[in-house]
Amino acid sequence: MKVTVDDSTQYPDWSKRDDIKAKLKMDLILLLHKFGFPPVAMDDVYKEVLQQAENFKKYHG
Repeated sequence: MKVTVDDSTQYPDWSKRDDIKAKLKMDLILLLHKFGFPPVAMDDVYKEVLQQAENFKKYHG
């Protein structure tokens, strides 16, 4: 996940660009699905993961 987030957030304005955030969300959904998480698809889970990724980059990187 970290590699996926780092790849998508390499641009200074990534947090303001809906196209980059949409791609990041899709990449995270596909990655989570690949490993069977969550067992039942729930949009809230994906939103939470995306929010955590944004917070991580904002405060650590």
